[in-house]
Amino acid sequence: MSTRDQSTKGRRQIPLRISGELYDELMKWAEDEFRSLNGQIEYILTRAVRKRRGGQDPD
Repeated sequence: MSTRDQSTKGRRQIPLRISGELYDELMKWAEDEFRSLNGQIEYILTRAVRKRRGGQDPD
């Protein structure tokens, strides 16, 4: 199934290249909040999108 055929509400995989320093900082942050690195990145991006839309941030 191609990416175009998938539902827009499903999970997507994307390649992400970040510096080693940023990776280390994100990993520490994720560990502090008991999340996986992927979960932490998704959490950060979700908060950023809500803020951009003017929505309420739950924290």
